[in-house]
Amino acid sequence: MSEYGTFQHGKSRFDQNTFSGRFRHFLDVIDPSTLFVTEKRLQESVELLDRFKQGTLPPGVTDAQLWQAQKIKQAIIHPDTGEKILMPFRMSGFIPFGTPVVVGLLLPNQTLLSTIFWQSLNQSHNACVNYCNRNASKPAPFSKFVQGYLGAVTSAVSIAVGLKVLIQKASRLSPTTRLLVQRFIPFPAVASANVCNVVLMRNSELSEGISVLDDNGSVVGTSKVAARHALLETALTRVVLPMPILMLPPIVMAALEKLPVLQRRRRLVLPVHSLVCLAAFGLALPLAISLFPQMAQISVNQLEPEIAMATDCKIVTYNKGL
Repeated sequence: MSEYGTFQHGKSRFDQNTFSGRFRHFLDVIDPSTLFVTEKRLQESVELLDRFKQGTLPPGVTDAQLWQAQKIKQAIIHPDTGEKILMPFRMSGFIPFGTPVVVGLLLPNQTLLSTIFWQSLNQSHNACVNYCNRNASKPAPFSKFVQGYLGAVTSAVSIAVGLKVLIQKASRLSPTTRLLVQRFIPFPAVASANVCNVVLMRNSELSEGISVLDDNGSVVGTSKVAARHALLETALTRVVLPMPILMLPPIVMAALEKLPVLQRRRRLVLPVHSLVCLAAFGLALPLAISLFPQMAQISVNQLEPEIAMATDCKIVTYNKGL
């Protein structure tokens, strides 16, 4: 039997009801090889999936080919808008394009100006990723994106600069301890800004609701309750995501920098630091976004009465977004 299993359009080949299944699924989602898919290959994948839905597949097409076509389409095309996502803001581009920013955030001995620069750049990237991978079942004004971006940048810079100034004024700390503590400043700044970013930019979902679907994938209504669940779960992933990325490298680098080879060859510190950040980022991203299913389920009894009246289903689904 093929390791891919029988193809199901719009479904994952991994069990989305388990953490391990979601983890394996998102390893597929963040696979950077999809960044190099040509326009011709993308169109071929879309056409192959269309022919599957129409029941007109040519003979000889395997489940493996269909799963690969779906992987390519899902990596590049937004599920709600049907539009191509710009390469730096795809989930498959998050690690390659985000790692240089993480390295910058964790550089030691930063000035106030460099702290502001890297925090602003990080939140600019995060804001664009959030916007491009949002739940777009209900249109939201672009002003919400700007509001979320400005709120995230303001909170990140304020917290990072505030903590840096406090630590610099902490006379009881030894220079070594002060340097070590400064390396952990990015985490509270980034975590709080990430939550601010999600809440502000997707605030319209709370006031307007998001679409909920029945067993057949048909929209049965718009729910503000489902929107609250979606934003809460997304915000939690944004707190968990930077934990290993911003906390592991300082610990690892504090140990590695004591090694004789790095003591003698200081030019190796930045490349080693970059590799440590890349490894932490590659582990943290699939772990964080695997915490909750993207297509989440909720009991109809928890939703608005009009939705319960519109369907016989006891459980409905909604797209949480990423």
